[in-house]
Amino acid sequence: MLRKRREPDLETEASATEVATAIDDFTDNAVAALAADHLSRLVRIATVSPEGRGDLTEAEREVFGQLSKALEELYPRTFATAERDTVGRAGILLRLAGASAERPVVMMAHQDVVPVPQDWAAEGWEHPPFDGVISKGRVHGRGTLDDKGALVCLLDAVESLLAEGWTPARDLYLLFGADEESHGDSAIAATALLESRGVEPWLVLDEGGAVATGAFPGLAKEMAVIGAAEKGLVTVVLTVQGGGGHASTPPRRSAPGILAQALVAIEKHPFPAHLHDISVEMFEGVAPHLRGPLKTILSRAESMRGALARMLPRLGAEMSAMVRTTAAITQLSGSAARNVLATSASATINMRIAVGTTTEEAIAHLRKTIGDKRVTMTVVEADEPSRVSPTGDDERFAAIAAAVAASYPDAVTVPYVMMAASDGRHLARISPAVYRFSPLRMDKAQREAVHGPNENVEVSALGTGVEFYRELLTGAALGPAAS
Repeated sequence: MLRKRREPDLETEASATEVATAIDDFTDNAVAALAADHLSRLVRIATVSPEGRGDLTEAEREVFGQLSKALEELYPRTFATAERDTVGRAGILLRLAGASAERPVVMMAHQDVVPVPQDWAAEGWEHPPFDGVISKGRVHGRGTLDDKGALVCLLDAVESLLAEGWTPARDLYLLFGADEESHGDSAIAATALLESRGVEPWLVLDEGGAVATGAFPGLAKEMAVIGAAEKGLVTVVLTVQGGGGHASTPPRRSAPGILAQALVAIEKHPFPAHLHDISVEMFEGVAPHLRGPLKTILSRAESMRGALARMLPRLGAEMSAMVRTTAAITQLSGSAARNVLATSASATINMRIAVGTTTEEAIAHLRKTIGDKRVTMTVVEADEPSRVSPTGDDERFAAIAAAVAASYPDAVTVPYVMMAASDGRHLARISPAVYRFSPLRMDKAQREAVHGPNENVEVSALGTGVEFYRELLTGAALGPAAS
C-alpha cells in the first residue's frame, strides 16, 4: 500500500501558503497548491519549441537554460540523486538508480510549448499566456496542459518520495524533451543513447490521454483514456505554379484557384473509416457505464465494426478522428501583395495516419483525391503509426490502470489510439510497451485549449496528478513504497 504523502513544510516552502491564498481557497490540499506554484513559475519561462533542426539560437539557449535552472532549484533532491545527460539540443535525461537494473522504466514529459500570437489578447486569451496566473482554482497559461503540468506532477511525486527515503525498485529514467512540438530531436537522441547503453525500457509512459469529462456521448463518469498506440504523421506541402502579373488582368485559372479546388476535394472526400482493435476494446470497456441503445451497440463493438465506423464520424471531430486518417489544412500562402497575381500558391496538409495503415497509403490516397497534375506534392516529414502496446491484463497496462483507480476512483479506464504525435513514438523502437497518458482532468473546453487560447489546468487536478505518479512508482509492478 502507498504510504501517506509528506505534506510540504510550509515554514520552509512558504510559497505554498501564498498560492493557497491566491487560489481563493478552492483547495485545502497543500500538495496541489505547491504543484500549482511550481507550474506557475515554469509557465513564466516561455520555452517555445525551437524552429528547424539546427543549433539553438542564443535566445533559445538562454530560455531553456532558465528552465533547467528552475527545475534544479525546485527539485534539488531529484537532481542531486540522479545521473544527468543532455540529449539533443536541450533535452534532459535523468537516471535514478534502482535496486535492480532489470525492467527499467522511462517516464516522460516535455519542456517546450507551442508559440502564441503576438496579439494574444485578440486571439481571446483571458490572461497573458506566459504569466502563469493562478485564479479561481486554476493555473492559466501556455503549457499548463501541454505539457508542463504533467512534468510538474511527475517531478513533485519523485521529489516527495525521495524526501521519504524512497529508492526506485528498478532503474528509473526521467526524460524531458525540448522540441516535442517540432521534431522530437531530444527524444530521438535519448533513444539512441539508451540503446547504446543496452537499456531496453520495460515500460515507457509519456503524455497523451487524460482523465476526460464530456468526452463520450452518454457517459456521465470521467473517462481515463490510456494511449496504447498513436497515429502516424505526414506533413505534405501542395504547390501550384502561376504566371504572376498584375491583378487587373487575372487568368481564367489562377494558381490559388487551382489549389483551392484541390483543398475542397480533400475536405469533401475524407479517408475511409475503420475500427481498430484498440477502439473496439475502448468501446466495450465504456459500454457497461452507458444506458439505452448506445450501451447495446457498443457492447457488441466487435461484431458491429462497420456500422460503428460509419456512425462515429457523425458524433463530432473527436469521434471522427478515432476511426480514420485525417487531413488538416494548416497553412496557406500566395501572392505577397494585394494587387499582384501569385507566381506560386501553396498549402500545408497535416495528416494523422490511422493505426493499421501506412504513410505510403495515405499519400497515395491524397494524390488520387486531388487528381490534378498541376498540383505538386512534397512530403516534408513522414512517421509511421506506432506499434500497439499490450493492454488488458498485461502487467504494465494494469499498473497504470491501478494508479488511475487510486487517484481517480470514479473514472472509467480504457485504452485508446492517440490521435496526436508524442515523443514516446521514438522510444517505441527500443521498448515493447509505450503508453501515453497525462494524469490531469480535462473538460471539453480545456481539451480544445491545448494549442489554443486560454490553456489552463485545475489546481486540484495537479494534486491528483502527483498522487497518480506516486501510486504508479510505488505500486506492485514498479516497486514497493519506502519502508
